[in-house]
Amino acid sequence: MKKTLLATAIAGALGASAAAQAATVYNQDGTKLDLYGNIQLAYANTNDADGEDRDELADNGSTFGLSGEHVITNDLIGYFKAEWEHDADEEKTAGGLNTGDQAYLGLKGGFGDARLGSWDPLIDDWIADPVSNNEYFDVSDSSQNILGVANREGNKLQYASPSLGGFQFAVGTQFEGDAESENFSGSSNASAFAGLKYAIGGFSIAAVYDNLDNNDGTYGPGVVTEDHLGGDYEAGDQYGITGQYTWNTLRVALKLERFESDDQSIIEDANYYGLGARYGYGMGDIYGAYQYVDIGGDDFLDTADDCFGSGDCPNDAGESYNEFVLGATYNISDAMYTFIEGAWYDREDDEGDGVAVGAVYLF
Repeated sequence: MKKTLLATAIAGALGASAAAQAATVYNQDGTKLDLYGNIQLAYANTNDADGEDRDELADNGSTFGLSGEHVITNDLIGYFKAEWEHDADEEKTAGGLNTGDQAYLGLKGGFGDARLGSWDPLIDDWIADPVSNNEYFDVSDSSQNILGVANREGNKLQYASPSLGGFQFAVGTQFEGDAESENFSGSSNASAFAGLKYAIGGFSIAAVYDNLDNNDGTYGPGVVTEDHLGGDYEAGDQYGITGQYTWNTLRVALKLERFESDDQSIIEDANYYGLGARYGYGMGDIYGAYQYVDIGGDDFLDTADDCFGSGDCPNDAGESYNEFVLGATYNISDAMYTFIEGAWYDREDDEGDGVAVGAVYLF
């Protein structure tokens, strides 16, 4: 699924038009307020864990957002962004804007950009997304191996430098206080993440590291089986490197992403070698991604009884997979497009394989 608001605003004709959809509702005396969003609906047919075809007509990440900024000095701007999601396919019973997506405030200027709040992990933005950030299907990434992955986006502080001779860096922390329910460890803790990027012409390369400290803790009910309750858990480390090249409307990206476990008996190390490409043909984009997933080790608990509370293992020791995603978009207008995608994940019983078609309206 999409990780960002406008997943296709990357290359080709759609990129420019999609970014232009936000409506400025106030712009006076150095203060600006924009309203934006989208409605996304998709029909998908995918295989479940038993290899059975399952289909649905569903919301695909419909979002409503507000962003604003105001001039503090000639070289300092304060800004904010807030986004919410809703289920367009079942709006009458879904509760309206029922899920937050991201929200943050910050300061930016010649010194760089400092922000506080909730947004996508840096390793998603700089490493995974350039290879595969599509409409419905994506290749997998190292975050799927992390306990408490749903809490990765909140409580963050980040500083990103300006570009200096083509170089840019970002450093940040995620703070979890001991009063917060999502805190695994029971004590206050601040994790650390950092990235370095270099760009010259159409080429760029980026590297990111995250120490995952806020995912350390003690096993509780619903996390692992009774045999492991009360044990200490060390999440490990996550890092990756991605290079990409853009020429006219063609972009090609190559990545190496790794999850390095500190508890081999529960979650095994995993490597992700990905290649993605996107081409803007004038009326939309054609795109695809290939990824080789390598999960090693002999000690991983790969039976359903020894995995997490859901009974599903996050990966299988000593196995490898070839993942393919292929898709295309077609622009109906500057504000509306359709898409078709297919995915093959090389899993047992063809789990996750499928096709999807959909439509998006941007405002």
